[in-house]
Amino acid sequence: MPESPIVTHVSDTARWVAMYRAYETERPDAIFKDPYARRLAGPVGERIVAALGGTKAAWPMIVRTAVLDEIILRMVRDGADTVLNLAAGLDTRPWRLDLPASLTWVDVDYPAMQEYKRDGMRGETPRCRVEWAAVDLADRAARQALFARVGAGARRALVVSEGLLVYLDADTVRGLAADLHAPPSFRHWLIDLASPQLLQWLNRRNLGRATAAGGAPMKFGPPEGTAFFRPTGWREIEWRSTGEEGHRLGREMAMAWLWRMFWLVSTEARRERWRRFSGYALLERT
Repeated sequence: MPESPIVTHVSDTARWVAMYRAYETERPDAIFKDPYARRLAGPVGERIVAALGGTKAAWPMIVRTAVLDEIILRMVRDGADTVLNLAAGLDTRPWRLDLPASLTWVDVDYPAMQEYKRDGMRGETPRCRVEWAAVDLADRAARQALFARVGAGARRALVVSEGLLVYLDADTVRGLAADLHAPPSFRHWLIDLASPQLLQWLNRRNLGRATAAGGAPMKFGPPEGTAFFRPTGWREIEWRSTGEEGHRLGREMAMAWLWRMFWLVSTEARRERWRRFSGYALLERT
């Protein structure tokens, strides 16, 4: 009998990442706290992490969570009144971050994932107003209707798509970017982005093979980086390198010191390629 796949649906990746957040939360020197993560990850999250080698691959997910926390809080302080969280998965930021009660947080995901999350968070009180939108983002008409509705009710919205774009093809990302540009109140878009080199590396390893076997191959790593989004009306205003942020936060890959030695003797062009290997971008509408 063939072995069951580690990942059976793209939604399983939310349980996997939640398990990493649980491990970080339980560290005495945790850089963030997500008291709901272990509950939401459940046995599926534990099984996936164990199958993928435990916590050795956790550091980029931990860094991503911490960096996006920082940027979201800053954007809200600077006037964002709405956060549109696409493919929200098991993100618990409305419950765990110090957000104002006046903020509207729109949580978007598949109906089954939202039902699971709402059941897991029953009895917990969010810091801000949470709206649930059970929408399959592959349904363009449905997402356009959602974006129009949210856009009409917002003055200055921040869109967040953590962990989403890598599973889409370039044409789908291009269409999504165009649809997000339509509502004038959608002012900023926060994304994580892989380079083609990182994509190739991931797809040769257990992680990439596991997501592909579950119907969620990693596809999106544009050679032009954030310039990919310019034709659809979005430009980069901030870039955070995963490697640099991992060093700043004290959550680095094994042998990171060796990479820093190479960095010291590299040309400026090579250093910039390394900075763009993986990271997080804040885009602004043009």
